[in-house]
Amino acid sequence: MYFSNKQKLLAFIYNILISLTSLILKGIALFNTKISKGVEGRKQTFTVLENNISQTDACIWFHCASLGEYEQGLPVFKEIRKLYPKHKIVLTFFSPSGYEIRKNTEVADVVVYLPLDSKKNAKRFINLVQPDLTIFVKYDIWPNFLKELKKRHLKAILISALFRPNHSFFKFYGKEQRNALFAFEHIFVQNEASKTLLHKINYNHVTVSGDTRFDRVYSQLAQNNTLDFMEAFKQDSLCVVAGSTWPEDENILLDYINKNASEDLKFIIAPHNLKTAQIDRFSKQLQVPSIKYSEKENQDMSKYSVFIMDTIGLLPKTYSYADIAYVGGAMGNTGLHNTLEPAVFGIPVLIGKNYKKFPEAYAMLEENGMFSVKNKEELAFILTELIENKEKRARSGAKNLNYIKKNKEAVIQISNYIRK
Repeated sequence: MYFSNKQKLLAFIYNILISLTSLILKGIALFNTKISKGVEGRKQTFTVLENNISQTDACIWFHCASLGEYEQGLPVFKEIRKLYPKHKIVLTFFSPSGYEIRKNTEVADVVVYLPLDSKKNAKRFINLVQPDLTIFVKYDIWPNFLKELKKRHLKAILISALFRPNHSFFKFYGKEQRNALFAFEHIFVQNEASKTLLHKINYNHVTVSGDTRFDRVYSQLAQNNTLDFMEAFKQDSLCVVAGSTWPEDENILLDYINKNASEDLKFIIAPHNLKTAQIDRFSKQLQVPSIKYSEKENQDMSKYSVFIMDTIGLLPKTYSYADIAYVGGAMGNTGLHNTLEPAVFGIPVLIGKNYKKFPEAYAMLEENGMFSVKNKEELAFILTELIENKEKRARSGAKNLNYIKKNKEAVIQISNYIRK
């Protein structure tokens, strides 16, 4: 009785917090464009579902927190689309950064924001969708939605999960989220450490399948990565692509670019944040010929030595033009961005100093395909060495590509399980 009452209390507190979150988000939305898009988008979710799904439709539900999780799950989503062509696919996002960019994706028939995780929303959503299969990506766990799936005995799996001891699932206050994990019929994790953590809470339906991002980035090699404007910009020069950069990254790159950029050594900067003021601030500090993507029309791209990508969606293809890549996010505390995207093109990768939460970074650093720098002096030393030493550049890049080849095929394990 004690444990039952305690569990009810935790669920009550969780639901109160969800209600408070709703009010807080509405308040923040008045001053924040990104939050406002999410708040307004969630108002439309049920109307969109009612207009696009009938009671006779067989549905499959994919859920991703944001764009990164979508890209992670995409190889699995594509496989399921082939396996179940008659099912209607519903894709939900929590974050505007995922929804706004992929709301027209071909892997889904209906793309909506996930409503906030209240009991009422969960029941209404599941009543409308009634998914034969639900797939969540990584660790965006919403207890009320998952409880509703479990109550109705609807199949759900979690893929590419990556757990750490400091996650709420394994803390005394995380019982509500921990219980939600048991709604999943099976969990596919990225590593043995995650499997061990699940075993400690007595969750045993778990497989170490690896990270589906390896399959995702490897598929990039089979695509046409040609960009005409990149051909015109790069010409025969050596090219360094700095992707998903934040101001902390740009600060350590700036001196090196100003001292070394030329017609023989060119730089492409793809900022993570496309705020005009931030991009303009960086471009004004450049002392070498530079141009933005938004200004490229009718320009002779060959005369510029720095190209600023003030656009979205082209970074994976842009990496195909790199001889060396720098991936942002780890110089500050915002989180290291996707290092596998450049690594698949067989090039060395540089990152900042804060990469502790990223197992793929550890692996590539250990193999000497990746290099971590703490400041602009270390950046200059390593970058110069890679630029001047063609053999080292080739060796490091080959190790990165080999690492990805060794770790792909998580999709095969997941799709084989779904077929059962």
